[in-house]
Amino acid sequence: MTTQYESNRPDQSTAASNGAGVDSPAKPPVVDPRVHEQPLISPFVTAGLVDVFRRRYLLRLLVQKEVSSRYQGSLLGLLWSYVQPLVRFAMYFFVIGLVLGMHKNVPNFAIHLFSALVAVHFFTETFSNGTRSIVKNKALVRKMAMPREMFPVSSCIVSAVNSFPQLLILFVACLAVGWHPDAQAFLAGFLGIAICTVLGIALALLFSAMNVFFRDFQNIVQTFQLFTHWIVPMMYPFSKLAESSMHGTWFYTLYMSNPLTAAVLLVQRCFWVPTSLGEGKGAEHVPADQAQVGFPIMPDHLIALGFLMLTVSLVILVFCQIAFRRLEGKFAERL
Repeated sequence: MTTQYESNRPDQSTAASNGAGVDSPAKPPVVDPRVHEQPLISPFVTAGLVDVFRRRYLLRLLVQKEVSSRYQGSLLGLLWSYVQPLVRFAMYFFVIGLVLGMHKNVPNFAIHLFSALVAVHFFTETFSNGTRSIVKNKALVRKMAMPREMFPVSSCIVSAVNSFPQLLILFVACLAVGWHPDAQAFLAGFLGIAICTVLGIALALLFSAMNVFFRDFQNIVQTFQLFTHWIVPMMYPFSKLAESSMHGTWFYTLYMSNPLTAAVLLVQRCFWVPTSLGEGKGAEHVPADQAQVGFPIMPDHLIALGFLMLTVSLVILVFCQIAFRRLEGKFAERL
């Protein structure tokens, strides 16, 4: 029987390999000198947003997980995407349109209001859900080697899924009141949605990283959402601001420097303007020729302003991505 002492005794082959009882010394292992030239790379280091779209399968799984978890145990499920925006629209239209009489001055005020509401809701939901996305998925962040930018991006896609029913309702409503879009309207709509998407992802990247260190940032975003419906021409037409005493002042310049303002105006140019041709009265009258649509109904050179604000949003996205990459190395220990 083998005793414990014998089982712990080094084997003869081991001793031989160490040089005991062997005439010739063992040769040292050959090491490739190029190994020492390669830096150590963490498995969590990724290519940022580029790597997110390389792993589309994982992105699709995250989107499906978030959509299913949002409506899990809900009786209406996806129908809430129709109910909530309709209730919000009805409340705003009753107070602003009927009580304050805005519908008398703005032709098709319901389309004006709801088209802006769709753009603002898509942006705020992307911004808000993206800010909480890293903390909400902290178990995956700690354990899986994956690009952390995937969580804010998946939140943006989920927001697009939830905003699609609103866009569908807006499209049907526009057809019902006589929608006659031109090529410039479609281009304006594309630019408006693109600005909301790029700016929403950019701010979600920055604030999701900061929210890992200080949970106050998600409360800051919720507070900011209280102002978004008022800092864009949604409750009131752009012409009210253009003809006021603030036109030409620093406040007007600051107002028009907001990319979200340009995005809302572009979406309204796509849906509201083609339904209001030749209607209304006073400053809110929209000329019959869509090529003539400009100040004070819409800003002059609106399409050029849209491309400028899209470029500004892309620059903001680059800086937010750099800040996110600098902070993501400490996510695991903070979570």
